[in-house]
Amino acid sequence: MSAPVLLVIAHGSRDPRHAATVHALTARVRSLRPGLRVETGFLDFNAPSIPRLLERLAAEGAGDVIALPLLLTRAFHAKADIPTVLHEARTGLPRLRIRQAEVLGPSPLLNSALERRLYEAGVRPGDRSSTGLVLASAGSTDPEAITVIAEIARELRHTGWCAVRPAFASAASPAGYPRTEDAVQALRAEGVRRVAVAPYVIAPGRLPDRIGAGAREAGADVLAEVLGSSAELAQLLLRRYHEACLPRLAALTA
Repeated sequence: MSAPVLLVIAHGSRDPRHAATVHALTARVRSLRPGLRVETGFLDFNAPSIPRLLERLAAEGAGDVIALPLLLTRAFHAKADIPTVLHEARTGLPRLRIRQAEVLGPSPLLNSALERRLYEAGVRPGDRSSTGLVLASAGSTDPEAITVIAEIARELRHTGWCAVRPAFASAASPAGYPRTEDAVQALRAEGVRRVAVAPYVIAPGRLPDRIGAGAREAGADVLAEVLGSSAELAQLLLRRYHEACLPRLAALTA
């Protein structure tokens, strides 16, 4: 039997850099797994939409689809938006078997991608002990997502950075959670001389731009790029795809 289609579900953005980055990432996934059909759909702003793309897959005779949210944490989109869209598709396209894969994070591969971007921005491995790190995420009102970011910051602290602070770009994040500039300034107040900001986001857009603006406003020494189409992120997409395929394989061999 043919392998399930990998459907990467991105949020979408009015910023053209977002879709370009997503397409570059899925192209990298295709290069790692030749022969695997990889499609990209968007929840909003960009085409194709998830419903239209699933309709096309059904019309072309696809049987199984692994819907993989291009999300770093399990927040609103992973818990509500995407399940709703997929449920409606299952109802309207009963011959199409759709399974939702897990979100990407947390994962050691994401931490590796984050470090790659920091090294590309000028941080050297020997700089960790004298550098404070701001882990700047998009932000969320979801307690689970906020907890995950805080846990990742604690994990990174144990890899040699002199200090690590989480920060949140979205104004929708609960009051009291630090913005990027707040986290940079807090590290300075603690006596940290060198501060690096690592955006824990996949693609450029309004919130990553806000992270960058906050880093520059507070005088951060290093500002890394977004995770983008890194090799680690492409590998992680395939890992989540294979994990979602396991129940199907078990059923076929039972």
